[in-house]
Amino acid sequence: MSMAVGGGKGAIADINMTPMIDVLLVLLIIFMVITPLTPKGLETLVPQPAPPNQQATAADTRTVVIQINKDRSILINNEVVEEARLGPRLEEIFKTRAERVVFVKGDPDLEFQSVAKAIDIAKGAGIDKVGLMTKGVESGQ
Repeated sequence: MSMAVGGGKGAIADINMTPMIDVLLVLLIIFMVITPLTPKGLETLVPQPAPPNQQATAADTRTVVIQINKDRSILINNEVVEEARLGPRLEEIFKTRAERVVFVKGDPDLEFQSVAKAIDIAKGAGIDKVGLMTKGVESGQ
C-alpha cells in the first residue's frame, strides 16, 4: 500500500480499512470471551420404544423409572418412596449395576420444580444419565 502525498490530483476516494478491521477484531475477541460462558440446559435421554414385533428383553425389565404423581407422591418402578428416602433407595438399587440410567416421568399438570428436584436427587445418588419420559414416548409415538 502506498500513501498519496500532495500532487494536486484532488481528493482520493479510497476507503480506509484500518478502522473497520479494528472493529472486526474487537467483535471477534468479545464473542470468543462470551461463548464459553453461555449456559447449558439439562442433558437428558429419552427411552426408545422397542420395535412392535419384538418381545421385551431382560434389559427392559431392569429399567428404573421414577414417577412423580400430581399429588407429588414418588414411585420407583411402582414402589412408593418418600422424597427423603429417594436418594438412598436409588443408591441401593444401583450399587450392583454397571449402567446407571434412570428415567423420570412427571405428571403433565405438575410443576417442573418437582421433576427437577427428583433429577437433582438422582444425580446426587450417583446416577450417570437421567432421561425424561413423556406420554408420547411411553405410548410409542
